[in-house]
Amino acid sequence: MILFNDFKKEYGSKKKEIDIAIQEVMESGYFILGKKVETFEKDFAKYLSVKHVIGVANGMEALQISLMALGIGQGHEVITTSLSAVATALAIRAVGATPVFADIDEYHHLKAEEVEKKISKKTKAIIVVHLYGQSADMEKFSEISKKYNVAIIEDCAQAHGARFKKKRVGTFGIASAFSFYPTKNLGAYGDGGAIVTNDRNISENMKMVRNYGQKNRYEHPVYGLNSRLDELQASVLSVKLKKLDAENKKRNLIALLYRNELKELSQISLPRERTHAEHVYHLFVIQSEKRNELQKFLKEKGIATLIHYPIPIHKQESFKKYNSTHLPATEKVVKKILSLPCNTTITQTEVKYICKQIRLFFRTA
Repeated sequence: MILFNDFKKEYGSKKKEIDIAIQEVMESGYFILGKKVETFEKDFAKYLSVKHVIGVANGMEALQISLMALGIGQGHEVITTSLSAVATALAIRAVGATPVFADIDEYHHLKAEEVEKKISKKTKAIIVVHLYGQSADMEKFSEISKKYNVAIIEDCAQAHGARFKKKRVGTFGIASAFSFYPTKNLGAYGDGGAIVTNDRNISENMKMVRNYGQKNRYEHPVYGLNSRLDELQASVLSVKLKKLDAENKKRNLIALLYRNELKELSQISLPRERTHAEHVYHLFVIQSEKRNELQKFLKEKGIATLIHYPIPIHKQESFKKYNSTHLPATEKVVKKILSLPCNTTITQTEVKYICKQIRLFFRTA
């Protein structure tokens, strides 16, 4: 069986360093917002070339706290994509603001021209999602931000280490959110997240919000959450951060192998790479009119695949008020997309086997 992610194998490749890091935490007797979190925050800030990193409990709350710190809430609108994990939109609703969904471009990202059409007097922010590991067109969104005086928040949950014009994602907006869910390119062994900003005042506000709104012990000047990155996860992330660029290169090599093996198949579309962007292939997403049949065939051959995402957010039952919204590009692509295994533990032999089975499917389909 070829797993979509092999966490046991991934842990085994770093076992010695991970075990030492965890043991240090256990022996310290300190588990929440301690030196390990501070060290990771500083190291991640250095990696991204930013001033402030705030460790939080998960990626959704990284977005939520970003919105709270910017004073976005009731009566405000936030434009974002419907082709994302539902957490992107849940964070907007959590602060009382209204999500506004815009359609996507050929790279599966928010289309700047469609976003501009949705801007109103109530628009306070745009959450740009760097989907599948590739940067959105941040040049266009920076222009929109200046033109309409709306904040840009980057959702970098799938794009740790990706770049746009040599600059890492997470460094373009007023604030950026990262998830460290185990499947991510930089993944913890549980939930975790971080917020990035170059604004000191916003950073201080975020630090309070993540910890009950607390400035000093039992002193709570702002409304807050319980959203703290713990020492164990921070220690794991510090080990993995040192290997992130090398592991992203592995993902790119896997993606290149997929391209070479599948480029002759006219029945599928391979992922497009944006000019001036460096993809980190959190996911390798193909498109096929026979997506469902292909997925079933590959499962029968012992190959796990996933669909990111089969139901766009605006068509979810929990977002009923948006169900009549029409986003033609989004609604078309979700019927065809299929994510193939692309991780740091998969072998070239396994990738070639997957490609062989895909070619076999289309020869017999």
